[in-house]
Order: sequence, then C-alpha cells, then structure tokens
Amino acid sequence: MLRHPFKLLLTLWTILAGLALLSGTAKADDDALLQAVHGFLYSEAQSLGEEIIIELRPPSARLPECVSPQPFLTREGELPIGRVSVGVRCGSDGRQVRYMQAEIGVLGEFPVLATKLNAGDTVRPEHLEQRQGNLAELPNNALLDSEQIIGQVATRTLRAGQPLQAHQFRSLPLVERNQRVAVEARGAGFRVSREGQALEPGGLGDRVRIRFDSREVVTGQVAGEGLVIVDF
Repeated sequence: MLRHPFKLLLTLWTILAGLALLSGTAKADDDALLQAVHGFLYSEAQSLGEEIIIELRPPSARLPECVSPQPFLTREGELPIGRVSVGVRCGSDGRQVRYMQAEIGVLGEFPVLATKLNAGDTVRPEHLEQRQGNLAELPNNALLDSEQIIGQVATRTLRAGQPLQAHQFRSLPLVERNQRVAVEARGAGFRVSREGQALEPGGLGDRVRIRFDSREVVTGQVAGEGLVIVDF
C-alpha cells in the first residue's frame, strides 16, 4: 500500500493544488460579478443621497462564470433603497440570468412637516423642513422630494416631524365635475380649442372625461385650471 509514498504525496499535492486553483478562480469570478452589480447599484442610487452603503449577497449555489454581466432591477421603476432583488444577464446573448439580493442604505435628506396639518389643508413651502437620515428606514412609498408635496391637499390630519407618504395627499382639483372647461386638441401641425363639460373632477396630470354639446365624449389630461389637453 505504501510502496510509492513519494508518488502518493505528489498526487495528493496535485489534487490540493487543483482545488486551491479552482477556489481562487471561483473567487475571482465572483469578485468580477459582485463588482459589476455593486457599480450598477451605486449608479442607480447615487442621486438619492450623499452616502451609499451596499451589501451584496452572492448566489449560494456554485454557478458557471458570468461572462459580461449586465445587472438590472427586477422591478422596473423601483427605487434602489432597502432590500432589493437584482437580476444579472450573462453572456453576449444574455440568455443566462441569475438573481442576487442586496441591501442598500442611502444617507440623504427627506422632507417632513414642520407643523401639524389638518385634513383638507393645502401644503405650502413653509409647512415643510428637511431632515437627514437613512432613506432605507423610511416607510414604503415615502416622498423624498418636496416638490411632490407642495400644492397637494392632505387627506388626513398629519403631525409635525413625521415622514410623508403619497397616499396621505391628493392633487388640488383644477377641474370640477360639471365645470365648463377649455379643451385643446393637439396633433402634428395643428391645435384646436373647444369648450366642453367635465364629467369628473381632476388634478394636474389626471385624465378626465369631457362631453361636448354634440354629446361626443373624449378623455383628456388636466393641464391647468379649467384646461384639458387631448392629444391625437
């Protein structure tokens, strides 16, 4: 059994060296993948705050090398804050797809109320102040831009200092139900104005139905006080 101890030692060394080489290669492959995903997430989140903290969780199963990784967010339009899922397309054709989990912290500013608001109050600039903290710790759908809130109407009583969420506000109606409104029909090279009757109220950007005296009904977008735009 031990006639060739040197050969046995050499064989064992070769196996260990091979395993070490594979481990080193795997680590290098993982490092390249993690670096690509980290750079992608940083690019997506950098506009949200002053400092970005990214923690990646690589796939637990050993997978083939991901060549030319192309990361993407699995939920289109999702803010890259808190726990997110990241997809990575591999190869020139992108047919291989793998998924990773990431935890993203963003240190930045967010608006809070400087004073109590009652239901029905319209938000003015003096009602808001800026706070600083980890945006990932804010409630879901927290509003990060003061411009999204100014001019909105509170749907409930809100206390000072609390983070603000989209469902706590509604647009100030610029068109009321049964109001006579100006309707602009716009298309390539033309613009026509008519008057119609709004069948429902709407704030800026809302889509409302308009009925003309001819009983024709169209849907347009509220663009100002008493103004609805219909694109053709």
